Formats: sequence, C-alpha cells, structure tokens
Amino acid sequence: MQEVYDEIKTPHKYGLVMIPSDNSKKLDCPTVFRKNKQWFMTYLVFDGRGYETWLAKSKNLLDWETLGKIMSFSADTLQWDNNQKAGYVALQNTKWGGKYNLLKYQGKYWMPYCGGNSRGYEAGKLSIGMAYSDQNPTKLVEWQRLPKAVLSPYDTDVRWWENKKQYKSTVVWDKKKTTGYPFVMYYNANGDSSNNNPKYREIERIGMAVSNDMKTWKRFQSETVLNHHSGITGDGVLQKMGDLWVMFYFGAFWNERKDAYNRFACSYDMVNWTDWDGPDLINPSEPYDSMYAHKSYVIKHKGVVYHFYCAVNKDDQRGIAVATSKEIGKSTLAFVPPPPKKTKQTSK
Repeated sequence: MQEVYDEIKTPHKYGLVMIPSDNSKKLDCPTVFRKNKQWFMTYLVFDGRGYETWLAKSKNLLDWETLGKIMSFSADTLQWDNNQKAGYVALQNTKWGGKYNLLKYQGKYWMPYCGGNSRGYEAGKLSIGMAYSDQNPTKLVEWQRLPKAVLSPYDTDVRWWENKKQYKSTVVWDKKKTTGYPFVMYYNANGDSSNNNPKYREIERIGMAVSNDMKTWKRFQSETVLNHHSGITGDGVLQKMGDLWVMFYFGAFWNERKDAYNRFACSYDMVNWTDWDGPDLINPSEPYDSMYAHKSYVIKHKGVVYHFYCAVNKDDQRGIAVATSKEIGKSTLAFVPPPPKKTKQTSK
C-alpha cells in the first residue's frame, strides 16, 4: 500500500482548471479520457434545477475549453430522469499510465448516470440509468438513454443500504471475468440502516453490480465493498497497476470530520478491498478548496500524475482543480466574486 501511495501521490496543487461562469452554477465530478492525442473531460453542471452532463477538451490537461452539453434536462416532465442526468463515461482503458481511451461494446460507447425527476440538489429518489452513443464521444451530441433505470431504489431486490438514493457509478470492462462477469459497476448509495436509525440514514457506502450486456444489471452480494460507518464513502473510480486494482474514492465527515477528502483502496479480486490508512491523497488546504477537496479522477501521463478533483470553497463555490506529482506552476483561474451573502451549503 505504501508503494501505491508513493506512486499516486500528488503533493503539488496546480489550482483551478474549470470554473462556473457565474454563481448560479456549480461544477462537479470530472471524468478524463483521451482521443486522437487530445484530452476530454465529462463533468456535471448543477444550476439549481438539477444535474446536466457537459464536455470539455484540452491539449495539455491544464487548459480546458468548454464544448457544451451531452446530456440535458428533458422537456417531457413524465420521464423518470427529466431533472437529473449526471453521467460518467464507462469502459475506459484502465491501465495505469496507459492510453485512457474509451472502449466500444457492441459498436457503442457507454455512460452510466445518476438520474431522477425531482428538482434540486440530488433531490428525491435517485436511480442509475445507462446512456450510449454510436458516435465519436468527443462530438457534441446528445447521448441516447435506455428507457428505464438499470438500478433503482424501487427494485424488489434493493439492498438496505441503497434504498433511498443511488449516486455516481463507475463501470469497468474486466475481460478476465474476475467476478464471473465482464462488466462490473461500483456505485455509492444511501438507505435505511437495519434498525432504521435516522442517525445512519445519510451514510453513503460503495457497493457492486455486474452485467453481461451493459443493459441488464445484477446486484453483487448483499453487503457493500467499502463502508466507513459514518459520513460518505463514494465516487469510486478504478485503474489497474499490473494485477492490482486501485480504487480512488472520496470520504467526507468520517468520525466528526467536517471536510471532504480523497482516499484509495486496493484489491486483487475486485471484491475484497484493502483500505489505505495513511494520509489523504487530497484534502482542503487552499482558499479555492477550503471546504471540500473531493471526487477524484487520477491519471498518469508522461511520468506526471494528475489528480483532478472537485474544489469547494467557504462560499460554496464549486469548480474543478488539479494537483500533480511534480511542480508545474500555478493556475491563474479563480472563482468569480462570491454573492454578497453565503448560499446555503450543499450537504455533499
């Protein structure tokens, strides 16, 4: 575990690389991939109504250009996901320091997403949907979506820890079928505790689901794979170092902590995970991430590790920042001036 930490640590904070255009919006959950020698990022924008999924591009991983939306709010208010479409591209090449390209399955690119029909910040019941596209994933086109959620709090086989909200999901293509299935999903959720104690209802944990076709998903084992019994354990993203799987994830509010921070765990079988018990990979330390520094996406390119994360300051302004394994300078980007009064802090 120490060797992994030494490989992935990024002690140099470069700063903000993506910021909202004004204080009515918040940016979240970066996912970075490569295509044709350029880098692309899917990310979320929350505007008060809910989440939409956006796309940006970069030549150097530091300077990013916003392209536009790839999953938008629905005009049809009867759709189950009309107010929430928070997507995260799937089936990426998981080799640490590799190509970071997206793989096609059945001629399509795939993207699971957190969806719902309630307005507001992660409001109402949230389920996991699946989107897909047969076009170049770098094009600014609206992704198509399966008509129903693939996992939902309403399912008859829903587990106790996920029967309220199901959040971010990561799907990897494990061609060795370590679990017996080629497609493995990790996602965080919250639900009622076994004794229905309100104190534990907002705890988030990471669990698993598996699939043979990316459309039909089966819950894998009854319990979670990462659970810290307090606060949030969420947004797991996987890469592979040789035979070792590394899950980057974030923690928040553990054992009375008030902040949010990025951590990691390791596994050989994708089911049993060894948690790192050393220092956080990223935690609040700068004015732009003074409240939360969380929701990681980590890559290694040309000998440099880039750790993208969601940076939230004391005014609840939310953007995307990056830290690196080597000193490469400092960003000149900054949030627009905050509103006269602090907005109500989001809970996550």
